[in-house]
Amino acid sequence: MISLLLAMIQETALPTPMPLTVTEIVDHMVQADNARMAAFSGYTGMRRYSFENKKVKKHAEMTVRVVCNQTGAKTFEVVAESGSGFVRSHIIRRMIDAEREASEKAEHEETRIIPQNYDFRLLGTEETERRSSYVLEISPKKKNQFMIRGRIWVDAADFAITRLEGSPAKNPSFWIRSVHVVHRYDRIGQFWLPVTNESRAEARVLWDERCRHRLLRLPHQRLAWKWGPASGIDFANATAH
Repeated sequence: MISLLLAMIQETALPTPMPLTVTEIVDHMVQADNARMAAFSGYTGMRRYSFENKKVKKHAEMTVRVVCNQTGAKTFEVVAESGSGFVRSHIIRRMIDAEREASEKAEHEETRIIPQNYDFRLLGTEETERRSSYVLEISPKKKNQFMIRGRIWVDAADFAITRLEGSPAKNPSFWIRSVHVVHRYDRIGQFWLPVTNESRAEARVLWDERCRHRLLRLPHQRLAWKWGPASGIDFANATAH
């Protein structure tokens, strides 16, 4: 019985990450990302954006079709919208336009998480969802609304970013006071794709009232952005090219 128990523990135990330097980790991460980008062919999906400020009784919704091509560039098509026109034009469309711009090739290369654009510092290792990760602090080398100052979790086996958390290096809009983002990724086939993107923001909207935005209410009921069950890729409706 003891031997069987020990065997089960050994079988389920997570492997200890290799003791790599931050330079080695980042080098492996960039090489793995380049290989995945070369094999990536894109996806199509639907998103539902929802904004609500109960204090001033403002609400807006927007359903958007997003197409991501093999270079990572995204296009968006609004298929339905309702509610406050001010919120839709100054908040939701602003965030969609920012993501579209960030996905374009030139901007993507300038904001990609690589040594040319970021400084890295190794903070340690963590085990999450039965996988080991290196935790790195990332600091943008320039102020850009599409770059994040915070932390990334890099899978110790695949050297893919599994989580990103922080704040934009530059405020993305006059209408938004501050933003805190949490992006999570999961392995789908050979690719690591977003499973949730959450952005919690305070906005200068309607007489400088503070409000929070959300895209679908999260299980713990706090208000936040959640760009579909897969960062805008709704796998119930998405098709990979």
